[in-house]
Amino acid sequence: MRHAVIMAGGSGTRLWPLSRAERPKQLLDVLTGEDGGAHSLLAEAFDRLRAVLPAERIWVCTAARYGEMVRAALPELRADRLILEPVARDTANAVGLTAALVADVDPDAELAVVSADHVIRPVERFAATLETAYDALAVRPDSLVTLGITPTTPATGFGYVQRGAPTEVPGVSEAAAFREKPDRATAEAYLASGEYLWNSGMFVWRARTVLDALAEHLPETAEGLRRIVGAAPGPDRDAVLAEVFPTLPKISVDYAVLEPAATEPGRVLVADLDVDWLDVGSWPALAHTLDVDAAGNAVRGLTVVLDGSGNIVLSDDPEHVIALVGVRDSVVVHTADVTMVCPVGDAERVKQLLAAVEERHGLRYS
Repeated sequence: MRHAVIMAGGSGTRLWPLSRAERPKQLLDVLTGEDGGAHSLLAEAFDRLRAVLPAERIWVCTAARYGEMVRAALPELRADRLILEPVARDTANAVGLTAALVADVDPDAELAVVSADHVIRPVERFAATLETAYDALAVRPDSLVTLGITPTTPATGFGYVQRGAPTEVPGVSEAAAFREKPDRATAEAYLASGEYLWNSGMFVWRARTVLDALAEHLPETAEGLRRIVGAAPGPDRDAVLAEVFPTLPKISVDYAVLEPAATEPGRVLVADLDVDWLDVGSWPALAHTLDVDAAGNAVRGLTVVLDGSGNIVLSDDPEHVIALVGVRDSVVVHTADVTMVCPVGDAERVKQLLAAVEERHGLRYS
């Protein structure tokens, strides 16, 4: 059967100080729904999958410390579909643990892996492409299918995947090559060629295929996962998970699974996903979800901007006003215990800024 997992374990440090270690970005109500109400990126990801799958076949993998918040945010999520990592050991282990637990329930499971911090519109087009990616497994059961976003700009902040030969499934091609984040000139060449898609970091594959790949390329992880799933569900399995998982080698799924598979012709496929896609990984990205005034200021909360433009201004305190005069192209964020100001052009340095705050003041503001 078809299953999907939402990877929701990140801490979102580039959206500090709004996103915190104890309440990360995927659990913040930063999106506005059609009804005008606010909801989280995680809730939207779950609803997006509900267009394809019943709730009982949707899983969430997150950090153990976020478990109760995830349960509160997703009342439809079955208790036994929540996977809690005791520590972060990168994506190969998170995906591997999910695949092992899903395969324990359904040995023939086809598993989609999606992110909790994407905004994807329209949902109908996403659902259709996800169905197509599942369909590709029917004709190429051992394949690894990645979802490639149709690029709209020569973006330098994303990895790319190059289309190769078409497959038997319309809209799905063999992946000819994966490319790291390019410089501007290379990104412009990729866009002009029409051959390249943004690598979304979303995948569809059989759970058993992933486990077999880990057994071949990352045997220590594969053995650890066998020990975990070999324990009876409940306290016994939780105890083995807590003992074994922190010892697994820390490595991404790209290095552990995709790159070795990409050396085998026709093994990795790419499904075209032509949607409006936003990876909410920084303040300029989040700005696309905020209200924008006539001067191009993206704002939320009580804000007043006089003779200013191109700013990102956010207050999460309903009693606190942020007032700017003559300020341009700056990020200004106010929370109960932190006020952060930086040029929009330096927004990628927020993670570095948080590290400096932690060094000077400890983890109190993390």
